[in-house]
Amino acid sequence: MSIILSGKPLILSLKKFLSLIIPCVWLCVSNVYGAPCYGTRLPEGKKFIGGFQSYTIFKRELKNNYGKLKSLQHFFQLSYGVYNWLSIDLKGGAGNIKQYPNLGDEADYSNSFAGGYGFRIRAYNHENLKIVLGFQHISVHPQSVHLGNVKNKAILDDWQGSLLASYKLSVVTPYLGVKWSRVDYIHWIGEERKRKMSDTTKSVGLICGFDFPLNAKAWVNLEGQFFDSEALAVSVNFEF
Repeated sequence: MSIILSGKPLILSLKKFLSLIIPCVWLCVSNVYGAPCYGTRLPEGKKFIGGFQSYTIFKRELKNNYGKLKSLQHFFQLSYGVYNWLSIDLKGGAGNIKQYPNLGDEADYSNSFAGGYGFRIRAYNHENLKIVLGFQHISVHPQSVHLGNVKNKAILDDWQGSLLASYKLSVVTPYLGVKWSRVDYIHWIGEERKRKMSDTTKSVGLICGFDFPLNAKAWVNLEGQFFDSEALAVSVNFEF
């Protein structure tokens, strides 16, 4: 069996074929519903891309009457090229959560641990055009807060699958794509736990991003997300 990579047919071994098709099938059939997409620049096989990223969710609607939430997250991130067409993406850092219910007091959870993981598959790469499939997950575990005399604890779980296409120009590489995303606000009031999901009628979003090269091995990524959420990610990246 063969697929097209770098504009040429590539014969896949059984091991490589399974490592490609299993994530694709899992991505399509899982209940994954945004986290930053990283763009379409993957590390080459056996190489790394590292960087620093800030991700801001300005607004994400929760279902029913749970209102909306905001979050600011900062990460060190690292991507490893398993093959030229497959990367594993990891990140660690800190983040907060601000939740604004339709009824009741708002909750402001201060910065604490946040981390994430994902993968990207280069589905097509020919001259200046690239198409990339991806999956990302971020989990934010901020500090607890007391509202009145009651301890409140929260976790933000951010899931997404994405499809991106980019075209390299002389001074910038713009990309557009779509994503299927879901954000869960897991909330404890004392010992009572509730999972408040994002509005599932707003799970499809638009992605617009740009890679601005600093030199041959460093670039700045700027990415905006719309419709399912209002979010912005900025990162500085280095290839090594």
